[in-house]
Amino acid sequence: MECWSIGVAPFSQYSIIPETGSGVFMHEMSIAQSLLDIIKEEMEKHDAKILRAVRLNVGQMTAVVPQALSFCFEVITNGTELEGARLFMDIVPLKGYCPECDVEFTIEDYTFMCPSCGGSKIETIGGQDLSIVEIEVD
Repeated sequence: MECWSIGVAPFSQYSIIPETGSGVFMHEMSIAQSLLDIIKEEMEKHDAKILRAVRLNVGQMTAVVPQALSFCFEVITNGTELEGARLFMDIVPLKGYCPECDVEFTIEDYTFMCPSCGGSKIETIGGQDLSIVEIEVD
């Protein structure tokens, strides 16, 4: 068994997050399909034959429903050489930075206000990306 990382590049680097969509299910189905396209490409590069597991970082603000993505991943891999692969998702909390008082913090309840000084000029510094972290193959 081999396990390797293709980096933590955001999916948007691959242009797979649809900018428009008719609903949550289609959003996750499109992401699952694009995810599998990337995985197959990486497996081919590394001459891997069997996909065991995939680990993702899912930012809180990506509008991805983990259960829906997991379901879509299973549906798309069913009956293929990738069937049975596990999908693990780590939810990345929404993080902010306040330049007024130089504080980083977790944004709670989508309240973009500094908990330290009350400033409202908050920069979002985390929790917006959807990334492949690791692919486990044989």
